[in-house]
Amino acid sequence: MKTFVSLVLLLLSARVGLADDRPNIVFFFTDDQTTSTIGCYGNDVIQTPNIDALAARGTRFENMFVSHSICWVSRTTILSGLTGRSYGSPGNPDQARAEAVNTLYSDILRQRGYRTGYFGKWHAKMPNGYKREDHFDEFEAIGRNPFYKKQPDGSLRHETEVIVDRGVEFIKSQPKDKPFALNMWFNACHAEDGDRRPGIGHFAWPRAVDGMYDDIDIAPPRLNAPEIFEALPDFLKTTINRERFFWRWNTDEKYQTNVRAYYRMVSGIDNAIGRFLSELDKAGLADNTIIVYSADNGYHMGNRGLAGKWSHYEESLRVPLIIADPRVDQDQQGKVTDAIALNLDLPATFVDWSGGDVPERYQGHSLQPVVSGDKPSNWRTESFHEHFAVRTRIPAFEGIRNAQFKYVRYFDHGNREFLHDLKQDPDELVNLADDPAHAETLAAMRQRTDQRVKELGGPIDPLKAPFTASTVPHPEASAAVSFRPGADGFVNLLNGRNLSGWVGDSKYWSIRDGALTGVTDGSLKMNRFITWKGSTIRNFDLRVKVKVSPSGNSGLQYRGTSRPDLGLDVVTGYQCDVVADNPNYNGMLYEEKGRRILSHTGEKVIIDPQGQPWIVGNMPVKEFPADQWHDYRVLVKGNHHQHWIDGHMTADLIDLDENGRALEGVLAVQVHVGPAMTIQYKDFKIKHLPDDLPLIQPSDAVIPTGAVGVRPQGRLPKDWKPPVYGK
Repeated sequence: MKTFVSLVLLLLSARVGLADDRPNIVFFFTDDQTTSTIGCYGNDVIQTPNIDALAARGTRFENMFVSHSICWVSRTTILSGLTGRSYGSPGNPDQARAEAVNTLYSDILRQRGYRTGYFGKWHAKMPNGYKREDHFDEFEAIGRNPFYKKQPDGSLRHETEVIVDRGVEFIKSQPKDKPFALNMWFNACHAEDGDRRPGIGHFAWPRAVDGMYDDIDIAPPRLNAPEIFEALPDFLKTTINRERFFWRWNTDEKYQTNVRAYYRMVSGIDNAIGRFLSELDKAGLADNTIIVYSADNGYHMGNRGLAGKWSHYEESLRVPLIIADPRVDQDQQGKVTDAIALNLDLPATFVDWSGGDVPERYQGHSLQPVVSGDKPSNWRTESFHEHFAVRTRIPAFEGIRNAQFKYVRYFDHGNREFLHDLKQDPDELVNLADDPAHAETLAAMRQRTDQRVKELGGPIDPLKAPFTASTVPHPEASAAVSFRPGADGFVNLLNGRNLSGWVGDSKYWSIRDGALTGVTDGSLKMNRFITWKGSTIRNFDLRVKVKVSPSGNSGLQYRGTSRPDLGLDVVTGYQCDVVADNPNYNGMLYEEKGRRILSHTGEKVIIDPQGQPWIVGNMPVKEFPADQWHDYRVLVKGNHHQHWIDGHMTADLIDLDENGRALEGVLAVQVHVGPAMTIQYKDFKIKHLPDDLPLIQPSDAVIPTGAVGVRPQGRLPKDWKPPVYGK
């Protein structure tokens, strides 16, 4: 009996010792992030002190790539240890087969005694009936739609912060005799694709980083020369990469707004990581916890005239990887390695750290020897890359890459081949596939690609449906790339059933009798807006039927700017006023939170280059009864604005003020502070006009001597007199 008790105590002691010796693993995983958006990878603008600190005490991988650059394939690859071609089937390669995902790396860690947690974005295409929750001890899928999650107290919290909240709760409840593996998979920095409002709509950031980067101009994309885009084959110039370029990067102003917002998303992640690491240290767990930071795919930040990922170029395939293992020798901390790493390597590494045997089916290799010592002499010198998801809209390819050359072929497009010399041409601007001097290299890499395809599961089945171009390379109206107008050239903005396509506070906005309806009770302290998410608008012809209650005050806000500093739904910019009880304001041109009244109803106005509006003509002022439907029209061409109600012109303005005017922005409508009111909009439609309509120049819009200035808003001195032009 004494011997048996001693044996039990010995086993228990060994088990505790095993738990104590095995490291904890924390995996931070971002979305849509290439290496150029992190400080330690060379970006001297973005602020990522916590990520940089991980690199300073860990290993930073210069050559980390994904085997397939799209969210769900990359994520399923990490979960399963297999490339998409291998976990799927030739006819459906990005849908996981049941046997391929029966055991995830988390299941192996649990078998090894680990407590596992998963919080954040899932987005893996698993078999029907798959129960993802069964593969983790703690699991909560947290998506990005919307990015801001309503909390029990009514406040809003960004998904990045919510995911780390769950991670902190996880370690606070961690048993002392058990190791853990915690996954925090962020939705950031993915754009909210259905919300194309620049900044807070498209790239929503945690509010804790409000205002960051607003005081600087961020350098334009390094590879944005027009000839770089023009050199692409047609099937790359018309894909989703080009369509989404017009959502986010196609003008200097939109680029600056969106890249600042994107940087804030990254800094928001960095802040959250810092908070977690502080809690990890407080819990006494930091000295035995390995931190991993990586991303699911790269990202085109406007380079090559493209957006998104989905290409064979470096900015699409290359991702950050930082591993900070506190157990490695001091001389191995803070190093940079050129070892070629793949997302395939991560599950093998996690299993290796746990002390388990890496499954033979895994197609990656443990990174542990690279992190703890020098790169092994037999480490891979070549990597395989592919893309086959959404093949009818994204060109599919396969190929291999080594330290000097990259070879790919787009197998749905006549096997169009690319061969890039990464040493002589790191930006991949020259295709050597047709160069006789490189025929031998081309043939060898083609053969090795054939062999690797065979090893991983064989060729993908031929494309059954035709490939569909997403856009023309140079659309006349960039706002129209994602919408097909009707026979009359107009796009309907309202479906009459719900608020799909619009974003605003449901406390004020709803659909009533098929109309967009705003209601207030007279207690508003600030105007509240609802904004169309479909695109920004530049030059356009807008038509809508409007009905406003007596004492009501609203407006059609156009070429506006989202103002999260004032409120998530607040928009400033030009406005065609809708005013029930004052015909001098109904249909006038106003600028919310800006220059304010630009022209009263019935005034023809020219705004001079210094921002002063001058009345250069007049039109009759008519009354339009409240509580009746009226047809409003707003026509904007360049810097020429015109408004009508029921076919009667109410505003005609030319804006010569380069500093004050806007040439592009969002479309919104508002409910106004003041008396209780109801405003309704229906038959809402817009025709997008060409982007390059000419601007009227001062020489073509002469202000006559003696013209008087527009009466400004607000209480004026009793002796106020309007300024007179030329005096």
